[in-house]
Amino acid sequence: MPYHFSQKSLLLLFVLTGFSVFAQKDLKLQYQQPAVEWTEALPVGNGTLGAMVFGRVDSELIQLNEATLWSGGPVQKNVNPDAFKNLALIREALTNEDFEKAYVLTKNMQGPYSESFMPLGDLILKQDFGGLQPDSYHRSLDLQTGLASTNFKIGGVNYKREIFASAPAQCIVIKLSTDQLKKLSVTLDASSLLKNERTIQNQSLVLKGKAPSHADPNYIDYNKEPIIYEDPSGCRGMRFELIVKPVIKDGEISSEGNKLVIKNASEILLFVSAATSFNGFDKCPDSEGKDEHQFAEAPIKKAIAKKYDSLLKEHIADFQKLFNRVSLKLNEKETNKSNLSTDIRLEEYAKGEKDAGLEALFFQFGRYLLISSSRTHNAPANLQGIWNNKLRAPWSSNYTTNINLQMNYWPVESGSLSELFFPLDEYIKNASVTGTETAKSYYHANGWVLHHNSDIWAMTNPVGDFGKGDPMWANWYMGANWMSRHLWEHYEYTGDVAYLKKVYPIIKGAAEFSLDWLQKDKNGHLVTMPSTSPENMFYYDGKKKGVVTTASTMDIGIIKDLFENTAEASKILNTDSDFREKVNKAAGELLPFQIGAKGQLLEWYKDFEEEDPHHRHTSHLYALHPANLISPLKTPELAAAAKKTLELRGDDGTGWSLAWKVNMWARLLDGNHAYQLFKNQLRLTKDNDPKYKRHGGCYPNLFDAHPPFQIDGNFAGTAGVIEMLMQSQNKEIHLLPALPDAWTDGEIKGITAKGNFKVDIKWNAGQLTQAKIVSQNGGVCSIRSAEPFIIEKLNIKSEKSSIGYTAKFDTKKGMSYSVVPTK
Repeated sequence: MPYHFSQKSLLLLFVLTGFSVFAQKDLKLQYQQPAVEWTEALPVGNGTLGAMVFGRVDSELIQLNEATLWSGGPVQKNVNPDAFKNLALIREALTNEDFEKAYVLTKNMQGPYSESFMPLGDLILKQDFGGLQPDSYHRSLDLQTGLASTNFKIGGVNYKREIFASAPAQCIVIKLSTDQLKKLSVTLDASSLLKNERTIQNQSLVLKGKAPSHADPNYIDYNKEPIIYEDPSGCRGMRFELIVKPVIKDGEISSEGNKLVIKNASEILLFVSAATSFNGFDKCPDSEGKDEHQFAEAPIKKAIAKKYDSLLKEHIADFQKLFNRVSLKLNEKETNKSNLSTDIRLEEYAKGEKDAGLEALFFQFGRYLLISSSRTHNAPANLQGIWNNKLRAPWSSNYTTNINLQMNYWPVESGSLSELFFPLDEYIKNASVTGTETAKSYYHANGWVLHHNSDIWAMTNPVGDFGKGDPMWANWYMGANWMSRHLWEHYEYTGDVAYLKKVYPIIKGAAEFSLDWLQKDKNGHLVTMPSTSPENMFYYDGKKKGVVTTASTMDIGIIKDLFENTAEASKILNTDSDFREKVNKAAGELLPFQIGAKGQLLEWYKDFEEEDPHHRHTSHLYALHPANLISPLKTPELAAAAKKTLELRGDDGTGWSLAWKVNMWARLLDGNHAYQLFKNQLRLTKDNDPKYKRHGGCYPNLFDAHPPFQIDGNFAGTAGVIEMLMQSQNKEIHLLPALPDAWTDGEIKGITAKGNFKVDIKWNAGQLTQAKIVSQNGGVCSIRSAEPFIIEKLNIKSEKSSIGYTAKFDTKKGMSYSVVPTK
């Protein structure tokens, strides 16, 4: 058995913070060996600083990131002045169904590539154990405290390392300790893949460096240097600084070159801080506007004045204020496997072993990652959250807005983490500024537009290095519209009218662009042209492959959704009645959704054969999820067509694709099918073992495997579990709408429904036993359930509906209402 020590101090800590020590074991990732691959290391983060902890014995590696460390600088205006002259020619070609010509012309409407998220550096802790191997070893990450620990025993000495990323302290804190005095001798070193210089200053390890002024994405190779540090035509790259400050008990500190050497200490505290010269999306990062040294040094000066226990207590209190709002229990009568290593649990799960505890752990891991990666102004969680170890990260680890960035924030409201929406909210505001310029210069249109790739500089133009990108992904025009849904949903969940008033001009701006973008077809319908269905192709005229077309179903669904939300916002704010009438009229003239020969919802305006029938994107089902234009309740015929589409697509896919399908099947009220896709999300994937194919699933550290790693699948998987257990579209709270048979018993507490209702649900033998609704705003509450029920105290009985039973009642702010089934 692995050695665990300081149980008394741990128990005291949990007593002080008000949580039972016995509840912690079920929410831990744990392993009996160090990480070999990056996708086996354990993530900690405070929203700005991120670390991947490998847990190595004699040469610990802690890989570091800072959320604002990106290549590049502010976007340039009017980067492709010749773009607009192609638009009329493209539309003429599409009218004539000359898809090949439209494809070629569309490439002329591209601009530069977006920039890349950069790795900060590595912190290396070397300890010489004379070649001895550990007698015992254990490493873990406690999701409920955000504390990563590594314990091992060598030569009769028990060693312990603890690491957490503190939001209150704005630094990473590392504690090294043993059960014997003066047994810690450690050499501290740091490195970075970026240009840097290391020095020792005031017994601190300091690494200063600079990000490149431009970095091409890693999936493009033009036989040229991908990294450009000095760009005389623009900004010269972002500066950054990393500081590691040791504070020791006993022993001595000295320097050896650019390394710090600590000998014979009884305890070592390391304070890690970093900052960049990023000073806003529209300011050059090599200017003198922000002193990164001051921003890196200030948190350490404050932190070293406090005791470790105080820092840890403040961190846990801050973290648990967010994390502990939601709890999930599943099938607790099953054998509890929380004492097993997480990688072993995943291996057994892949063989068909039941492990509802692992499923609940994966759900909470998504919430943990969002808390850890979405707390920095103007820098929402990117394609890898805030964790990246590569100079050229997969897909630049940027903001991919044709699904992936949005997916990161699906659980932010329903998962009761609404405060963590602010980085995305700020990014959308920034993109509406740059997107206004793009709409004007590229399309001579009003409002704002956002294409499929973006970055911390809020780039909005279609990327592709001026014609080298494939329009299949580069020339997609609906990003502003989709992002506006997140602004609207934040209002729907919070009921904050003042917020809605603030963001209404941004939502309206997206609608204004769409009104200018839409064209009349020969039948009088409003359509988009050019149009694409992200990253997919179709066959026409036999076996010719087409990409650019007219009126993809995704376009129509997104615009219809946007128009409905814009009109509703205008009505709530009692403003803009003329514009409301305009978008309502346009919404009624949009090309209707169409059903194909196979009974499926068409992806394009014609029943084209798909080049890849099992394509990972299910973009044409946007209207089903995340929107609510298609549902079994409101549009049963279209819902049946959506179901057929999902059946034709199949149950395989990349990690994030599986997660989207979980949510879609839940919206179709098919819990068993949603659960099958959710199980597929937990298929073990390994970078260093050919036995595990590189399929979509998750890595040993539960990171989502596209593969490679993309964090969006983690977030969407968490949202999908909530969709199975509670939905709040159709202005009602649907209890257990898609409960899978596998989850016979369970309880979820603290999730949020639209209208700002907090919801607890308990079920047994597959049926609701009790629900509690807390009204945080007041107002009307509508409940739907599969079985008849009563609202206790109010004595309101449910009535039979086309789907289950419903009841509606007035609520008072702050009051709690119990929902119990009736026979």
